[in-house]
This record gives sequence, C-alpha cells and structure tokens, in this order.
Amino acid sequence: MGSLSPPQRQNYGAERQRKNNGGGVADVRPRQLTKVLFNVSMQNSLWPVQVMMSPENTARELVKAAIGVYAEEKRRPELRCADPGRYQLHYSQFSLESLKPEVKLTDLGSRNFYISAKNIEYRTFFEHSQY
Repeated sequence: MGSLSPPQRQNYGAERQRKNNGGGVADVRPRQLTKVLFNVSMQNSLWPVQVMMSPENTARELVKAAIGVYAEEKRRPELRCADPGRYQLHYSQFSLESLKPEVKLTDLGSRNFYISAKNIEYRTFFEHSQY
C-alpha cells in the first residue's frame, strides 16, 4: 500500500469493505472523532498535561479536566486552588487574550492550550509573598 497515491489510499478501505460485503454498495459514512488528545500547559509547570475528551466539549470543561488531571498526577508546583473558575484558557503563554469559556473546542482549531491563573491570583500571591 506504500505505492498508492493519497486519493487511492483514502478509497482503499471502502473498496475492501465492498469486496467483503459481496460486491454490493457499501454503506460508508465518514468517521467522526469521538475523543481527541489535548495538550494543556499549566502556568509555572514544566510539562503539559494530556487530556482526552470530546471535541464537542467547551473550553470551561477542558480547564476543569486539565486541573483535575494536574491535581490527580500530583504535579508540582501544587495549585493553590482547584476551582476552574479561577483559571483562564489561552492559545499560548504569549497570548494576552483569554478564550471564552463557552466556546466549543472544535471551533478553536487547536489541540494545544495554556492555562493561567486570573489576575486576582497574581495580586494575592505577591501580597503574601516573602520575596
């Protein structure tokens, strides 16, 4: 199958299915993704958290799932608060504008995201810091 061109490779599975069904017209439906792997980098963490979820979920649900995985894996630094409402989802750490929590993941066009604490967290951290 290595010598087939890309359009031939796409049709290869449908042709095999037709042969297995006795040569009749096969009921071929396009496959839909049921779950997708998302890489979510957390603020001040070295490695991203990998979250497997449906692309029909919202950004709010991704934040909640990523925080849950981060806490479950006991990653460092520990989160001060596990409340998903205190965090924002961004495309990257260099993106200043956060994504809306109600937007669906399929509409975002990416599988890599960055979670940061809301600005309130920064102020409370530095007010109580000894540095």
